[in-house]
Amino acid sequence: MASSLASTLSTIQRRCCCLTLRSLSSKKPRPSYYHCYRHFNKGPLKKRNFSLTLSRNFSQPHLSKNTQGPGLHHFVAQAASSASAPVSASVSQTQPQFVPAIEVPPDIEILPRGRIYHETYGCQMNVNDMEIVLSIMKNAGYSEIVDVPESAEIIFINTCAIRDNAEQKVWQRLNYFWFLKRHWKSNVAIGRSQSHHPPKVVVLGCMAERLKDKILDADKMVDVVCGPDAYRDLPRLLEEVEYGQKGINTLLSLEETYADISPVRISKNSINAFVSVMRGCNNMCSFCIVPFTRGRERSRPVESIVKEVAELWKEGVKEVTLLGQNVNSYNDASEIEKEVEPGTNWKYSDGFSSTCKVKRVGLRFSDLLDRLSTEFPEMRFRYTSPHPKDFPDDLLYVMRNRHNICKSIHLPAQTGSSTVLERMRRGYTREAYLDLVQKIRRIIPDVGITSDFICGFCGETEEEHQDTLSLVKAVGYDMAYMFAYSMREKTHAHRNYVDDVPDEVKQRRLAELIEAFRESTGQCFDSQIGSVQLVLVEGPNKRAPDTELIGKSDRGHRVLFTNLPLPNRNEDGSQARNPMVGDYVEVLILKSTRASLFGDALAITTLSSFYSNLDQKAVACAS
Repeated sequence: MASSLASTLSTIQRRCCCLTLRSLSSKKPRPSYYHCYRHFNKGPLKKRNFSLTLSRNFSQPHLSKNTQGPGLHHFVAQAASSASAPVSASVSQTQPQFVPAIEVPPDIEILPRGRIYHETYGCQMNVNDMEIVLSIMKNAGYSEIVDVPESAEIIFINTCAIRDNAEQKVWQRLNYFWFLKRHWKSNVAIGRSQSHHPPKVVVLGCMAERLKDKILDADKMVDVVCGPDAYRDLPRLLEEVEYGQKGINTLLSLEETYADISPVRISKNSINAFVSVMRGCNNMCSFCIVPFTRGRERSRPVESIVKEVAELWKEGVKEVTLLGQNVNSYNDASEIEKEVEPGTNWKYSDGFSSTCKVKRVGLRFSDLLDRLSTEFPEMRFRYTSPHPKDFPDDLLYVMRNRHNICKSIHLPAQTGSSTVLERMRRGYTREAYLDLVQKIRRIIPDVGITSDFICGFCGETEEEHQDTLSLVKAVGYDMAYMFAYSMREKTHAHRNYVDDVPDEVKQRRLAELIEAFRESTGQCFDSQIGSVQLVLVEGPNKRAPDTELIGKSDRGHRVLFTNLPLPNRNEDGSQARNPMVGDYVEVLILKSTRASLFGDALAITTLSSFYSNLDQKAVACAS
């Protein structure tokens, strides 16, 4: 035992001596923890757990130069315990229980852990997810973000798996990132790349979960694959890559909402922000991959959402869009202790149903909107993307009664045929959908309605396609997302139906649907002529940046007007000034196109003042 202890102490002395000599080298010095990492990483692979732990401990970027390191008695005690342990003990059983604090000389530069470049494809949820990822990475020491992939050591690409076209775009970008990594030396030599080492490519999001095996097998194109519920694991996965391993975690969660993470906002100084309130989807529509890539529904606690919105208000944000795969099925049951009968107190829209029953009923989406609109009366609130089944009357009345909840509802129809809706497993008929549209417009008279449509779903006939065209004309949408059907693996349709509508037929039907939409949407925009709209200024019009401003109305219409000095209705006697980004401006609408409104700005105002004046005028007219 004595000889073993002497041998261990001798090894410690040699390592410390080596560390000191390297620190005093005439070459440009590197941080002392860098040499510890290099030394302990030279061992065989069977000691990988030991070296991984040390690399994590030594690579923390916040080491204090005033912190005292471990004394010799620490090493003696550790060596004694190791010497007395059985020879067959694993390395993980003999790891030190303290984190050695290394003194960093003041003249030594601590290099950043790696610069990040990111790209996002798909929905607003992916944009918000990327902000969460950047926050997690920032807390792990990866704080620098660059604008081009050629300057990055880490490349994030957040993906979408809804349609094949979105996936093909991602594969094209991955090919280019693979080129930056594979030919890094030559790219640096000719000045194409400025990264310090070959970049690590990280695939995030829905495509990561759906195609994880294919992505990792693609000729070493990708280093890390991380699903939507595993972003907290990203720092560890990146360290796994340091040891020649592939980093992968695509496990779905029944609980993860990232409620405790404050996102790093991508759009700095923006007046708009996204806030995720729930994740996942339980609807299991036959065409949709979302339940398989995003998991089951779970909602953030109301208090965490209110806290995040309060922080955004302090930063100057004027409009928040609440996000969720099925946002209006929000159900905060975090304070509910007792389980209830399935479906109790959970009312769907009239004529709508769901295959998934609610087991625990908490605060619903109307409760969340009521709380937010009350606490932040000068902030606008929008939400997306909802499901038509979750529009009970109380939600509609909250939207009507609160002036800061935008009068715009996204109501995805997908098709106008009841038989296709049944094959899609949507839980409603054409007639129930039209009844809901009528109820919405009766309760909220000036509401704008938008939608989603799919052309050429499995077995769709010409008659069923005509039903969709007639629905578009009957409703009169402000805006719609329209796509040709793209079958996704794992879905109910993939297992049970045949994608039997030829591509050329899908494209022809899509063109007919777009034309029908254009004919009806023009009427929606024309109906705004002569009205005064409250417009939130978002910035200069790119086509005339020196003379025009652009913003959005309550219904979400794009409004353009001339940038001129205006009076401020809330500051008596103040001089007229030009509107700024974040101002609310009264605009008289004079003309329209199928995509924009044009008008004359009247005055700068606030949300409360504008709607207070409207109420007073309404009372005067009634009397």
